Amino acid sequence: MNQVRSFVDLHCHTSASFDSLASPASVVRTAARRGLTHLAITDHDRIDGAVEARAAAPEGLTILVGEEIRTRDGDLIAVFLTEAVPPGLSAVETIAAVRAQGGLVGIPHPFDRFRGSLSKGEGLGDLEGLAATVDWVEAWNARLMVGDGNARAAALAAAAGVPGVAVSDAHTTLEVGIAYTAIGGDPSTADGLRAALRAGPELVIGRSSAYARLVTPVARTINRARGRGRVRPGTPA
Repeated sequence: MNQVRSFVDLHCHTSASFDSLASPASVVRTAARRGLTHLAITDHDRIDGAVEARAAAPEGLTILVGEEIRTRDGDLIAVFLTEAVPPGLSAVETIAAVRAQGGLVGIPHPFDRFRGSLSKGEGLGDLEGLAATVDWVEAWNARLMVGDGNARAAALAAAAGVPGVAVSDAHTTLEVGIAYTAIGGDPSTADGLRAALRAGPELVIGRSSAYARLVTPVARTINRARGRGRVRPGTPA
């Protein structure tokens, strides 16, 4: 009997993020149309967009409620959350807070020089040691446009002994599913996703266009004018 295949994008943003204008409804429609079976909505330091996306998801598409969390050491991704994890904790404290909810943790774009990457954290210490405590590393992030950051991330995953995944890191509907991870089994639960990743993911890679990247600063300006800037430590999401 052939094992069921799932097509998962573990890093995607909606207009709940300070740097995206893509509504949760438009994101889930696009994901379903492009053949994804599972989509993690990982808005910056909040989960309300993910909850809205889950309610709007069409049949055949499972939304994983997640968050991209700005720690003191750099960004982390979490999925299977029931409440937002606040920004501003250390990476170790953030991982513990996610685990307390039964969630999984990934490291996004660890070597992207232009974003909040863990490799830039001055007080982090042993990046490989931290990577060994998470559930995946983004070995391919479609928004990494220059440099060897994806190759270094794949090497980090291998050295730490954790799965590498491919993600879109979409901030527009143009990018949803442009890179994703194909796995066997059902990743609709934390245990299911963990087992499927450990069994061996297939990375399906693509790259965002420069045009899609240019939308981001425009989105920041519009959202700031709407009073939806970045969530700051100590501020309710």
